Amino acid sequence: MTLDEYILSHIDAEGEYLHQLYRHTHLELLYPRMASGHLQGRILKMFTEMIKPKCVLEIGTYSGYSALCIAEGLFENGHLYTIEVNDEQEHFTRPWLENSPYANKIDFLIGDALEIVPQMGMTFDMAFIDADKRKYLEYYNMVLPLLNPGGFLLADNTLWDGHVVDPSVKESDLQTHSILRFNDFVAQDDRVEKVILPLRDGLSIIRKK
Repeated sequence: MTLDEYILSHIDAEGEYLHQLYRHTHLELLYPRMASGHLQGRILKMFTEMIKPKCVLEIGTYSGYSALCIAEGLFENGHLYTIEVNDEQEHFTRPWLENSPYANKIDFLIGDALEIVPQMGMTFDMAFIDADKRKYLEYYNMVLPLLNPGGFLLADNTLWDGHVVDPSVKESDLQTHSILRFNDFVAQDDRVEKVILPLRDGLSIIRKK
């Protein structure tokens, strides 16, 4: 048994609906590794329960796995707004969200979050960023002013397969360098508390003071 297998056998079960979504993600979509998966999904659900947000923003829906896990952790008055830029993703993702037990807690929006979010006129208690790595700093600078004091921003993939400490990374690798700029900026930002969990590909937990 590997360490990953050991961990998964000692945490809450994934649930049949999420298991089927994860399976179909691998069968039908390109880059299925982008889906959060069992371990991160249970963490997102538990963080949501701990934070008790009334309004959550997700940037980067992909197959909807993380959205369902966040929605599962919401209390009765909580709501999630999840935004996916790839309109070709909608035909797969929307049915999974709308047929889930949490459909009434989720608004699924298609378009560029950098354009949509400022027009929403809303503030948020929690945000989860898992989208275009080249725009992470733009997402951060957009979301942080809309995050209520004491709110949390979670950013996925902030270790980027270890490339953040790889001295051979080329200047042309825009995704890695964008993650590096994001991490460096957040590390120096005294408006927030921050920690990076070495979970999967790195998960940054950022709290607005």
